[in-house]
Amino acid sequence: MFVVEDRGGAVALMVASLLFLGTWPALLTLLERRGRLPQHTYLDYSVTNLLAAAVIAIIFGQFGETRPGMPSFFTQLTQDNWPSVLFAMAGGIALSIGNLISQYAWAFVGLSVTNIICSSLAVVLGTTMNYFLDGRINRAEILFPGVACFLVAIFLSSAVHSSNAKDEEDKLSMSGFRNAFEHYQSEFSSRDLPLMSRSTIRLSRGIELSSDVADQGVKLLPNQEELENGEEDDFDTGTAEFIVQVEKRRSIKVFGSSRWLGLGMVLLAGVCFSLFSPAINLATNDQWRTLRDDVPHLTVYTAFFYFSVSCFAVGIGLNARLLYRPVAGVPPSTIGAYAGDWNGRHWALLAGLLCGFGNGFQFMGGQAAGYAAADAVQVILSLGSYQLSNALPLVSTFWGVILFGEYRRSSRRTYLLLGCMLSMFIVAVVLLMASAAHRKTG
Repeated sequence: MFVVEDRGGAVALMVASLLFLGTWPALLTLLERRGRLPQHTYLDYSVTNLLAAAVIAIIFGQFGETRPGMPSFFTQLTQDNWPSVLFAMAGGIALSIGNLISQYAWAFVGLSVTNIICSSLAVVLGTTMNYFLDGRINRAEILFPGVACFLVAIFLSSAVHSSNAKDEEDKLSMSGFRNAFEHYQSEFSSRDLPLMSRSTIRLSRGIELSSDVADQGVKLLPNQEELENGEEDDFDTGTAEFIVQVEKRRSIKVFGSSRWLGLGMVLLAGVCFSLFSPAINLATNDQWRTLRDDVPHLTVYTAFFYFSVSCFAVGIGLNARLLYRPVAGVPPSTIGAYAGDWNGRHWALLAGLLCGFGNGFQFMGGQAAGYAAADAVQVILSLGSYQLSNALPLVSTFWGVILFGEYRRSSRRTYLLLGCMLSMFIVAVVLLMASAAHRKTG
């Protein structure tokens, strides 16, 4: 059995976890923006996510030298450790619901803001719980100032979302765009308008955008045949044309929705994410002493396997229902349609592997460094754009800006708020990492 005992090994696992957990949300977002149904994507993701957990449990938890009080993976499957198993499975349920909500929140709020709010909220709640569950092994004088920084990052993220939403409204409200936008909402069909010469327009809030202007009109909606053949116009990222084009292609329709709907989804997802790390902590350390004295604690590998099994069951069950009763303007589907949908399936399967190994590495590192510090990993990942995973922000923000052009041609106010949000998040991550202390395994 592979056991992480030094801080260097724990940090290495956290860095790998950060990269994996910060990348998989971008893959799911990419598929959603290309029009693949989120139910199909999540079903594929769930399969390989469970596969990754099984691989980690068998390779790291079964093979190798066993230690006193740390039986192998297959041995633990036959022991009377159901209280700890239930904690692990509860954590999987919380994570699965949070991930499912986030999949829709990414469309409404964006990858960067969603992950930062989710990760920050998960750290504020989850880190506080883990601090007391771990016997206060993390340094409070450093840990809780970091938690306060995450709270500030949450409020700044909300301000970024509101400012960016206002920017997009300004872009769409200029002459010629509003009518086309309303037509798109009511008809939900593609209709070609004459293509004109391009010019650049700057609005009062400092927003730069380009549009095709002429006496005949504006070409906003790409032709459906061109979309299917991949021949649509390549509009400049961040322009009103680009915004409408993305809305036309994506599977989750967000035009006309309240900006507070997305933020509400993000907050709910963040609460779910804050619960799964303490649940794994309880499952592996039994702080509440629910096991008999002669029953060893669950190893991190066994706990993570049960955690992933419940995550798989909830994900499959909810998305099978969403096939026939979809939400957020997503068209209905069937099991047969899902089985035959191979468009982008390899990316969804890869996302499941990245998430599975990322979560596994996170808790392997948490076993040595303390789970309160391991939450920082999720935070780092959130910095990327998806701050949910509590470690996604840095990597996710990178993918959100580079891959999806988030905040391109936004106002100076939005850029200022974005910079403040990311800076506060980085400070918080540094403080959380600095608070880490070594967990005694003896």
